[in-house]
Amino acid sequence: MKNESDFLVIGSGVAGLLFALKVADHGTVTIITKRNLAESNTAYAQGGIAAVVAETDTFESHIADTHASGDGLCNPQVVETVVKSAPERIQELVELGVRFNRNRENTSGTADLHLDLCREGGHSHNRIVHADDLTGLAVEEALVDQVRRHKNIAVFENHIAIDLITRSTNLQRGMTITNHEVYCYGAYVMDRNTTDIHTFCAKTIMLATGGAGKVYAYTSNPDIATGDGIAMAYRAGATVANLEFVQFHPTCLFHPEAKNFLISEAVRGDGGLLVNAAGERFMENYSPLKELACRDVVARAIDAELKKRGDDSVFLDISHKDTDFIKTRFPNLYAKCLSFGIDMTTDPIPVVPAAHYMCGGVATDICGRTNIQRLFAVGETACTGLHGANRLASNSLLEALVYAHNAAAQAIEDMQSFAFEVSPELPSWDDLGAIDSDEVIMVSHSWDAVRRLMWNYVGIVRSDKRLARARRRIDMIQDEINEYYWDFKITPDLIELRNITMVGDLIIRCATHRKESRGLHYSIAYPEKNDARWKKDTVLRRPFIH
Repeated sequence: MKNESDFLVIGSGVAGLLFALKVADHGTVTIITKRNLAESNTAYAQGGIAAVVAETDTFESHIADTHASGDGLCNPQVVETVVKSAPERIQELVELGVRFNRNRENTSGTADLHLDLCREGGHSHNRIVHADDLTGLAVEEALVDQVRRHKNIAVFENHIAIDLITRSTNLQRGMTITNHEVYCYGAYVMDRNTTDIHTFCAKTIMLATGGAGKVYAYTSNPDIATGDGIAMAYRAGATVANLEFVQFHPTCLFHPEAKNFLISEAVRGDGGLLVNAAGERFMENYSPLKELACRDVVARAIDAELKKRGDDSVFLDISHKDTDFIKTRFPNLYAKCLSFGIDMTTDPIPVVPAAHYMCGGVATDICGRTNIQRLFAVGETACTGLHGANRLASNSLLEALVYAHNAAAQAIEDMQSFAFEVSPELPSWDDLGAIDSDEVIMVSHSWDAVRRLMWNYVGIVRSDKRLARARRRIDMIQDEINEYYWDFKITPDLIELRNITMVGDLIIRCATHRKESRGLHYSIAYPEKNDARWKKDTVLRRPFIH
């Protein structure tokens, strides 16, 4: 089957859905998503959206907080653009049906919405707009509702992209090829239900596949977060950047039955205290901001405490706050913890760090364009320059909203300005020589091996020795996967394994290259920051082969 449309969106988080809605009045849109339309990292985002909407807050303060968190690597133009765009994007969500919490005692600079604003680590003001403690889900549901109603949007659920379809145009001077441009025309996509592989073509292709938390053994991310967009883009020749900066959220619930359940940053923002197994507070030993320090500082502090004491977890305690306040402010967290026998109104919550967010990704400009023509990237798939070496809490949904808006405006302008060929004669997917595998155990074994080696050797604290060991092991696993990939019929598990292994390799290469400690990248061999040499992005691009 060959599917043609004006816009192809791969992924269905907030960035992909908002982009689709914005371009749908200007052409046909196809959305492909690995599971159901609402399943994305967005739906698991608890905290909220950072935005300057209070009269007592300022853009300058939010900009300064973002730069402080990013540890010298944020792009100033990007930070200013995103922060100053926030109020308009919040207003837009309200108009789309997102029901944020209100507080009549607060005045708001956004159409007098009287938004309830909370505070999170790294922020100097209360500026987190939220919908209880399930903000991402509230935004996702509103956008999904709008998408399903739009006549120009076709949704293909349970479809997984395998690779992008690209062609290159060589620029020649005399007899010498001096440069080339790569164009993206679509993607090969597998129907997970039938395993049939189809060709999806479009004039504009948007990568919005989310993050890559499943590269690590312990993560707050859902199972879909396998770095597909980053891996596909890199294989196609796109530039990727800053993949050494993996954010480990400090407080993931530690319980044998609590798979990837996050305890929101807002718990610390509203007075939660971190204590060790002896009930002693420890954050004052690591930062003057204590529990309100940025995530990289808190995650390393917890890691150090666990190693020093040999404990399995630390504890987040908000039981000193009023019971009604806790139940009202954190209804989802309270119910979830209670289901595991933890009453957060009386008991401290056992927590550990877990892989949470990719600050790096596919390098883009301010409009979400990559170095491949017709290919855009937004959301956690992209590296825009906003987050630098460490993302400020609740800047992720904000970035997704702003870049979806910017990318849609650029894509519409391109559509009106250029003559687009939807799909030249493109080859169909060919797996005629492949056979069904009789070694499925290889896939599951390699999945476990990659995720454990990344956790053990490329985690919160790194060393040259560990990184070198990780590189040798992942090289062997990649060779094995590539051989398997070309010999047997592919499966969804194999597609995702191929992607997490490639992203793992890119993380290792970026981390090995950076000979300093900055933000989320901490090396015991180079414990100090070195602005003179390393205040720059780490950039990788696959060599082009003619």
